This record gives sequence, structure tokens and C-alpha cells, in this order.
Amino acid sequence: MTALPARSLPAPRRSPSPKPERRLRPAPEPGRRTKPRLAYAIIALGGVALIVVAQLLLSIAVAQGAYEIDAYQVQQAELAREEQKLAEDLDRVESPQYLAENAEALGMVPNANPVYLRLSDGVVLGEPTAATGGAAASAPLVPNALLDGVPLVTEQQAGQTPSGGTPEEASAAAPAVPQVAPPADGLPTPATH
Repeated sequence: MTALPARSLPAPRRSPSPKPERRLRPAPEPGRRTKPRLAYAIIALGGVALIVVAQLLLSIAVAQGAYEIDAYQVQQAELAREEQKLAEDLDRVESPQYLAENAEALGMVPNANPVYLRLSDGVVLGEPTAATGGAAASAPLVPNALLDGVPLVTEQQAGQTPSGGTPEEASAAAPAVPQVAPPADGLPTPATH
């Protein structure tokens, strides 16, 4: 700093702040307003109608597919039951008891003294004896309760059904389902007290 006296400067004069000027302009004249064209409205309504029709057809197709799937599932269940029934019938007629009964019916008899042939040197092992028939030979077999009513091979002849008649007779003589009369005094109820 210096020892010289400081000179005071006059403050600058402030000019009065200019008032903001309003700049008003006349609004432009409204242009001619165009009317919406009828073609655009028709196209928009046609598009909406097309979407609604497509959605309706799609839902009908899906519903029809659901009914077809349900019908196929019912058919599949029926076929599975039929397959199970046939497999049980096949197991029943493949049982050793059924095969033994059929063999006896055809004239075969079991031999209590089996004889073996050793293939390496051709030696016969055991004492060969003639087989004798009789029910005593098949006595150790446990009876199969599922074979009740299943006919043996000798009981069926060509062109006959298991019941012994021709297929036409079997269909004509099908047993009628017995009619059960309903109780006269309403539904039967169990006594619980």
C-alpha cells in the first residue's frame, strides 16, 4: 500500500430500470378447420371389427380343441381299461394251472420220474418209465380261483365262443340285466342308532 491519500470516486449513477415493454402481437387468424374424413373413421371401425371377429374365431377354435382333447382323454381311459382287462385275461390263461389243465384235457400226463439227457456226452440220467395218467399227478398244484368259468381248449371248437355256441347265438342269448324294483317306501337307509 502507499501513503498517498485515497481518492474517492463518485458512485456511478444508476439509470432508472427500463420498464419491460409489452410486446403484443395480434393472434394469427384461425386457419380453416378441416373436417375428419369419413374414410379414416370407416377404416378404424373396420379394423376394430376385424380384431373382434378374429378374437371370437380364435376362442371358438380353442374351445373346440379343448372338447376334442377331452374326448381323446376319455377314449384313452377306455382303451387303458380295455388293455388292462385283456392283460389280466392273458395272465389268467398263461397261469401254470390253466396250462396243466389244458395239457391234461389234450391227453398229456405229467411224469413223476423225469429223465435228463446230458448233451456233453449223450448219457441218459435217470430211469425212464412210462407216465401214468391220473389226478394224483397234478395234485400238488394250487387251484387258481380266477380260472372258474374259463373253458379248456377241448371245450372250445373252431367257430365257437367261449360259452360253447356260435357268435350269433352268443349275441342273441345274451343274459338280460335283472330289473331291481325300488323300495316302496323310499330310499333304504341304514339303522345307525
